Amino acid sequence: MDLHLSPEDQAFRDEVKAFLDEKLTPDMREEAARSAGVWAEGPLVKRWWTILAEKGWIAPAWPVAYGGCGWGLVRRYLWDTALAENNAPVLPVMGVNMCGPVVMHFGTQAQKDFFLPRMLSGEHYWCQGYSEPGAGSDLAALQTKAVRDGDDYIVNGVKIWTTHAHFANWIFVLVRTASMDKPQKGISFLLCDMSTPGITVRPIISNSGDHEVNYVFFDNVRVPATNLIGQENDGWTVAKYLLEFERGGAYAARLQVQLKRLKALAAQEAANGARLIDDEDFRAKFAALAIEVEGVAASERQVVSQMSAGKAPGASVSSVLKTRGSETGQKVTELALEAMAAYAAPDFTAARLGQTNWAPGPDYAVPVMARYLNMRAATIYGGSSEVQRNILAKTALGL
Repeated sequence: MDLHLSPEDQAFRDEVKAFLDEKLTPDMREEAARSAGVWAEGPLVKRWWTILAEKGWIAPAWPVAYGGCGWGLVRRYLWDTALAENNAPVLPVMGVNMCGPVVMHFGTQAQKDFFLPRMLSGEHYWCQGYSEPGAGSDLAALQTKAVRDGDDYIVNGVKIWTTHAHFANWIFVLVRTASMDKPQKGISFLLCDMSTPGITVRPIISNSGDHEVNYVFFDNVRVPATNLIGQENDGWTVAKYLLEFERGGAYAARLQVQLKRLKALAAQEAANGARLIDDEDFRAKFAALAIEVEGVAASERQVVSQMSAGKAPGASVSSVLKTRGSETGQKVTELALEAMAAYAAPDFTAARLGQTNWAPGPDYAVPVMARYLNMRAATIYGGSSEVQRNILAKTALGL
């Protein structure tokens, strides 16, 4: 990407900086810094969402006609980078970033009129009902069923690993509406109010001590047929379109921020009677990791540059970025955990979740183990690294 920004882009970057300096308060930054999850917690999400929605900056990629910003790729890249550098709360993507484009592309006018404004305002907090106990990476094996009954579908089944289902009031869910010759056929895409009778959410507590994901049980849940997106039995087409917005993404800016935190941490920890940051072995590991992060950043800038010039980056790009971004992120947390040494052992959960003012170690140690544990899932969700490499083998190598 051309790093010599136009005067208009420079002015936009300055506007973003001024906005974040004013609106992103120290307490929000601190709470975000202690988070170990993929996204900020529900109450913080709503607080930051309201601020962005009032500014009109909640949907950078949406067309202006639908209430979005209509920003080009460069401005969206500058925006994502600024959010990461300023430690802004990471907002969940299931509504605006994933379901929104699906409704715009496949939805009826009535569906667009009802759902899109509520996604923007935050009135609707969305979660994703895809994975099941027997259908994760092999999503086409899903068994949650929906049977048409008059003006409704009656849904029965269970979803798992449903992020923020305990905060959400709407869910988009893949269901099986017919049995056909291929598992990808006979699947439909429904939108469901989480307050509908028959829906039960059961928490799954992660190794990091966080309640981030859930089971969602459907027991004779009635969903209006008007909430079907696209055609019945053609939900796989809708699901594939949505995955274009789930995979890939911007990783580099947050990885660079994490490296800065790791460097500051190492400057305070000791090794062999000196600062850890001055230890030759640690410096070699840190340098290798910094080079890898810069490689991710260069790849992202290249993609932004190509797409800004109207060039297609290739079908394999999102798989490359997802694989390299998530795996590099795991390496950052691994080295941070190594740097903590003995402080990696105590349980900081209560301090990290704000349940106590006391911690069994320095403040900078509070989120380290939790982030390490949480990041173990990064190479699974959004399409596992194994699945991504299979995609690369087919699209890039022709195997």
